[in-house]
Amino acid sequence: MLKCNKHIGVDNDDWCWECQKLIDDIRFESTKFVKKMKVIFLDNDGVICLSNNWGGRAKKWKKYKKLNPEATSDTVAPVEVRFDDFDKKAVKVLNDVLELTGAELVVSSDWRLHATLEEIGEYYLSKGISKAPIAFTKRYIGCDKPDEFVWRRSTMYEQQRCIEVRQYLTDHPEITHWACIDDLQLGEKDSYGYEQVWGLSNFVHTPRESEGIKQSGVKEKLLEYLTNDNLKPTN
Repeated sequence: MLKCNKHIGVDNDDWCWECQKLIDDIRFESTKFVKKMKVIFLDNDGVICLSNNWGGRAKKWKKYKKLNPEATSDTVAPVEVRFDDFDKKAVKVLNDVLELTGAELVVSSDWRLHATLEEIGEYYLSKGISKAPIAFTKRYIGCDKPDEFVWRRSTMYEQQRCIEVRQYLTDHPEITHWACIDDLQLGEKDSYGYEQVWGLSNFVHTPRESEGIKQSGVKEKLLEYLTNDNLKPTN
C-alpha cells in the first residue's frame, strides 16, 4: 500500500487522505494505457424513482397478497413487488447518458440490500433501462476508512456512501471516467458551500425529489464527467 510521509515507516495499514491522493495519482497514470471504462454510481430514490412513484410497492404487495394469501412479510416476494416503479422520463434521461457515453451502471442505492444483482438487473431492464448494472458497491462495513476519519451524526449516512464509492474505485483501477448521482449531498461541499473533506469530486446532486435526474443541468454534468478526458479520475 502506498503511504504518505506521515505513514512511511509506520507498521500499520491505516489509510488517510494523503495516502489516498498517492493511490489516485498512480491509478490515473496506470489507466492511460488501459481500455477506458466509464461508470455511473447510481442511486435510485430521488434520482430515477421519484416522489410520485414512492409507495407504489405497497399497492403491489396488497395485490400480490390477495393472489397469494399464504405470503407473509417474511416471504421474499418477486422483485417487481418489492420495489417502487421508476419515472419514465427519468429513465429516458439515464438511457440518453448511457448511449452517449457507453458508461456502465454500478448500484450505490440501498436497493442493493434487498435483492441480488441479477434481480436488480432484471428489474432495470423490465422498467426500460437500456442495460443492467454490472455490480453493487460494497457495504461500508467492509471498506477501508482513513485513520483520521471523523464521523458526524448529521452526515454519517452520506459519509458511508462516499466510502463505498471510493472503495469501488480503489478496487477497479481500470475506471478512467466516472460520475456519482444521488439525492444525498455527497459532494466536496455541502449545500451551504462548506467543505466536506470526505466528499466525492465527480458528484451530481439531485435535491428535488420530484425531478431527480430530470433536473436542469444534471444530464450535462454527467456527460461532462463521463466524456472529458482532461478530468483526472480522482475520488
